[in-house]
Amino acid sequence: MNQKQSTPRADRRALVAQLIAATPDALIVSGLGSASYDVFASGDRDQNYYLWGAMGGAAALGLGLALAQPDKPVVVITGDGEQLMGIGSLATIAAKQPKNLTIVVLDNGHFGETGMQQSHSSLGTDLVAVAKGFGIADAFAVDRTAASAEIAQGINARQGTRFVQVFIEANEPERALPPRDGPYIKNRFRAALGLKPF
Repeated sequence: MNQKQSTPRADRRALVAQLIAATPDALIVSGLGSASYDVFASGDRDQNYYLWGAMGGAAALGLGLALAQPDKPVVVITGDGEQLMGIGSLATIAAKQPKNLTIVVLDNGHFGETGMQQSHSSLGTDLVAVAKGFGIADAFAVDRTAASAEIAQGINARQGTRFVQVFIEANEPERALPPRDGPYIKNRFRAALGLKPF
């Protein structure tokens, strides 16, 4: 599915809220910027791991978490710009193939955090083809908010690595800022998993 031909687009906030509501046991890693704002706007949870930096690191962090917590569904919710920055992580994810990892890329075709410049996904890069090329067979694109139900079903089933590109409007919803204290987020997340702070 080419982004330029994709109409209409999913409502990012509604899709993320529906997805999280339908996956109550999921551990969620959100990429920096708008993805974290969307996750936080849907309701703060101890099982949310918000990234404020580490551009390109969300999928890699999600992989490590999925391998460490194989009995829990792990969801990475990030943007196209952030995923493009860490595109090589998809190769490692494909090599490991954790059954409990789903990567959801909210794709507005722009680098939202640096001024809304066009990203590569609106300039010809097909992220689904890239994911499949790395070896993630279950990779697909959606452009409807209602697709959250299908995505959630796969997350809860934990039957294989999935990559989902969600075409969204290139708008900027009001920012909902999650906690910025990295150690607090880390320790709260560890406590939710029954782990003690370092």
